Amino acid sequence: MRLPVEGNARLREALAWVNANDDLYALWIACNVTAIERLGMTDHGPVHVKIVMNLAVRLLRLLVKGGVEPSVVRNYDLEIHDAEIVVALAALFHDLGMSIHRTDHEAYSLFLAQDLLKELLPRLYPEPGAAAIMRSEVLHAIIGHRSGGRPLTLEAGVVRIADALDMAKGRSRIPFEAGSVSIHSVSAAAVEQVTLQTGESKPVRISIEINNSAGVFQLDQLFREKLHGSGLEPYLEVVANLAGEEEKRLFRQFEL
Repeated sequence: MRLPVEGNARLREALAWVNANDDLYALWIACNVTAIERLGMTDHGPVHVKIVMNLAVRLLRLLVKGGVEPSVVRNYDLEIHDAEIVVALAALFHDLGMSIHRTDHEAYSLFLAQDLLKELLPRLYPEPGAAAIMRSEVLHAIIGHRSGGRPLTLEAGVVRIADALDMAKGRSRIPFEAGSVSIHSVSAAAVEQVTLQTGESKPVRISIEINNSAGVFQLDQLFREKLHGSGLEPYLEVVANLAGEEEKRLFRQFEL
């Protein structure tokens, strides 16, 4: 797993621990067996969590740059670097429950992540109680990504949004190429690129480039549900732009 640590020594140490953990990687592989091979879904394994981690940390940094205070800073007087660790670890561990089952996987992720966090966090936070606080924050950010979840922290909202933004070109390829033609698969295939940058009227602008108008469904129906209740609504501009002069043809025939 690679991520610009930008001087965050604890984040660098955490990533080194993650990259050396064979059991964790095996769980990610098991997640993809459940998702791809058994359910015909999109990737929920190491590629997915790496994308979500990078999106989450970048989103958090842009929010902080725009003057938004992370919850661990406000509630526990911790540092911004600690908030980065919360979102990075939550992003990496948020789908571990898929190794068990799709149904209620967010809850299963909690007890799988709990054991990992009990091993990792005391190395990073030897101060009394600090590792327990960080563990609670990471677990909250994990459960907040479930359908209908209501994050209570900025960090949890960031992870929820970052998970939803893993929609760029190719991420819908598995079910689509397997013959699943629906508004979900077609609209996902229409998304070319997702970009995060400093906003004009709000701290962060999320730009989504689409090659077909069907891609609007990803924002209007799917991303909107993730955004609602995330706590990040006041801070995000979300726009979709149609790339090119002509729309891309995504399928030739549809049958009920």
